[in-house]
Amino acid sequence: MTTSPLPGGTPAPDQSLPLIHWLQAGLDCSAGWRSERGAPPPKRVVLADDTLSADVAYRLACEGTALLWRGDFQNARQMLQALGRRADQKPARKLRKGVKPAAAPTSPADAFHQHRQAQSQRARVLGMLLIPFEADYGIPLRRAPDARHACAQAWGPAPTDTAAASVASLRELLGVVSAYEWRKKGVEVSALGPAPNNRIHPHYGVFSPLRGEYVSLVASAPLPAGDVASSGYVAFDIGTGTGVLSAVLARRSVAHVVATDQDPRALACAQDNLTQLGVAQQVQLLRTDLFPPGRANLVVCNPPWLPARPSSPLEHAVYDEDSRMLLGFLGGLAAHLAPGAEGWLILSDFAEHLGLRTRAELLAAFQRCGLKVLGRIDAKPLHPKAADASDPLHLARAAELTSLWRLAAIGGGND
Repeated sequence: MTTSPLPGGTPAPDQSLPLIHWLQAGLDCSAGWRSERGAPPPKRVVLADDTLSADVAYRLACEGTALLWRGDFQNARQMLQALGRRADQKPARKLRKGVKPAAAPTSPADAFHQHRQAQSQRARVLGMLLIPFEADYGIPLRRAPDARHACAQAWGPAPTDTAAASVASLRELLGVVSAYEWRKKGVEVSALGPAPNNRIHPHYGVFSPLRGEYVSLVASAPLPAGDVASSGYVAFDIGTGTGVLSAVLARRSVAHVVATDQDPRALACAQDNLTQLGVAQQVQLLRTDLFPPGRANLVVCNPPWLPARPSSPLEHAVYDEDSRMLLGFLGGLAAHLAPGAEGWLILSDFAEHLGLRTRAELLAAFQRCGLKVLGRIDAKPLHPKAADASDPLHLARAAELTSLWRLAAIGGGND
């Protein structure tokens, strides 16, 4: 295999990544392939620049041909917007003979699955517009931004091989840059107290606490009985993510919080946030699946709310395939509750309104796991989609409630 320089003179691929190949001036060229969602490198790649029309680009992308951009970076952004407009249009052309139009959804669950399928297809098409990167994550295109710091935070330090080149979709790059800006700016969380010391800074790939109602529920629910400031009072935060719920508990004077997560990105993010908020001494971070050893006075968990398969690692905070985390939390909760302790399950009923799970199934899971309901506190979501009538899932979003379920072990001293 021979390699040819990308614009800017980066001749060799990053060998730590799978390779993407294309022909340029008769030469077989290659570079490392970056995809956060784990998509394989496109098999068909053509070079594209400012002379390519949006209609032709859209046709090629729909056919599965990737477009490696060689023109002006800002024109690439305009091309991506044009592809998005075409992907969002209702198909006006006639269907091929023998091809039936998509059936109208017959239930909320059908609407949900059709919506996800359409979003997946849209992401696949828009992901066909590719951008080259030099070894230090510089973008060798005219009018390209300096995204090196953003890429390093998302992808790790640049390769030590100064000749290593890579390629990623423009859509993914824009997500990386957006996450970098959110990380710098932070998200104000009113439940953490007054500004300015109330911001959470989400890292790339870690779910941002933009849905503030679930945080407010943890901030306002009455804590289980006991001296929360004593060293013997312990809370577990299962699946801590950014560390926001651990920070809320620490701000409520809980002396010792053990926060767990399986994702190294999440643990690094939580450590940064807890340190910045001045509560790191109260929180122990532990990489593990669900529960740490021992029992606690309070166990808090905010699992992904929708029982569906995530299509990328970034979706694991939203989709919980087969309700693995939810059922794992419920199944192990009783064994990790001290006498008189409570488990707080923070869960939206969005899945119920979509027909993906019933309230009866949830209550049956509580009973099956030896748990009883002490109470429930509800909050109405305030995010913009709840009022967006054009959203395909509007009816379910408009009816949604987020609840904090106060659970206890049957016979666990809460009677």
